[in-house]
Amino acid sequence: MERGTELKPIAYIYTDFPEKFGIPRQSNLVEGLKGRIVFEPEYRSPEALRGLEEYDYLWLIWGFQETERESWSPTVRPPRLGGNVRKGVFATRSPFRPNPIGLSSVKLDEIIQTKAGPEILVSGIDMRDRTPVYDIKPYLPWVDSHPEARGGFARLVRDDCLEVDFPEGLMEAVPEEKRQVLTEVLRQDPRPHYQKDAGRVYGFAFGCLNVRFVVDGTRLTVVAIEKR
Repeated sequence: MERGTELKPIAYIYTDFPEKFGIPRQSNLVEGLKGRIVFEPEYRSPEALRGLEEYDYLWLIWGFQETERESWSPTVRPPRLGGNVRKGVFATRSPFRPNPIGLSSVKLDEIIQTKAGPEILVSGIDMRDRTPVYDIKPYLPWVDSHPEARGGFARLVRDDCLEVDFPEGLMEAVPEEKRQVLTEVLRQDPRPHYQKDAGRVYGFAFGCLNVRFVVDGTRLTVVAIEKR
């Protein structure tokens, strides 16, 4: 029996999400969310990135954090279906998989050169801070895009955005360059879909801030912004 290939990170991506809560469910749902890919010393060769600037989007192959289990389950409960319906794990994008590997398409914003080596700036991320990246590949629109393809149960679930009430005084606590993107994150409804408690205060970490909010129907109201 052949032994499995051992994966090791080639880089780590740095984002504004130190915790899982609040991260968009898919890449590019919030196009303005930024990430910075920093390579491990072994892979900090500018030659490895030669030609990458010719592409607009990248595929990132990365590892889910804190999802490893002693055994795997063939079915999972997708939160988008209320957490009460089971689907086959391979018919979902659940992080609880036989191998905790994620796949995201992100926009290539810029490749920068630092004293330590090249770094890649991307946007449209859906990953936690310091997520390990195992590989990077160019996105090829003529073969990677299939707009006519069926979307399974994921397409059947309505994904209406919330109306966000962000009081002006609280908005001032957010760095100006992050205000719009934070609003977009909130519009996507960060709550687990099986939690719809009106009046309950939810919160998540975003950069150096803790953001707290309540939801009433389709209206989300920010109630506190605190420094972490």
